[in-house]
Amino acid sequence: MLFGYARISTNDQNLDLQIKALIDFGIDEKNIVADIVSGAASERSKLDKLIDKLRTGDTLVVWKLDRLARSVIHFSKVMNSFNENGIFFKSITEPFIDTTENSPHSKFIINMFAILAELERDIIIERTKAGLESARRRGKIIGRPKGLNDNSKRKMELCAYYFNEGKLSVKEICNVVDVSRATYYKYLRLKGLNNELRPYTK
Repeated sequence: MLFGYARISTNDQNLDLQIKALIDFGIDEKNIVADIVSGAASERSKLDKLIDKLRTGDTLVVWKLDRLARSVIHFSKVMNSFNENGIFFKSITEPFIDTTENSPHSKFIINMFAILAELERDIIIERTKAGLESARRRGKIIGRPKGLNDNSKRKMELCAYYFNEGKLSVKEICNVVDVSRATYYKYLRLKGLNNELRPYTK
């Protein structure tokens, strides 16, 4: 069965182009779901529910790859899951990304994404190690601090994760995790991370 997924970043944008393209491709409108969420956000409730619904032999279709994947690592993870469960994927505007026809070109592209994802993971790990080592040399305490409740600890771990991933601005991280800037910087300090090491916009 064919399923479609569409996404826009804000309510000011319009889903019509993506929905029309998916319907023209042959997808029943009742099998199309859409999220209104930033491309970098980790939580996409409707996409997550749709992926849970997919079964062996189903195909997920998007208008464009960036509607689905928030990063190379995310795309590689989704493709690995689809491959393990016999689920197919196709991008309408990028015909070279199509696992429905067992195309060698598509396999090559997806394998390249997997290699890039592994490289990105290694870079993040190395950056994290360098930041922690720098913090240790400055005498900062590394590890989970006492005195935080479970919800605060979870948010602290999310702040550290997005910091290390290096893809979101401080404002975006605060919005996603739902913390103030002051709390965000506090969590980084508690984790022994130095915000000056960030390779992206503050």
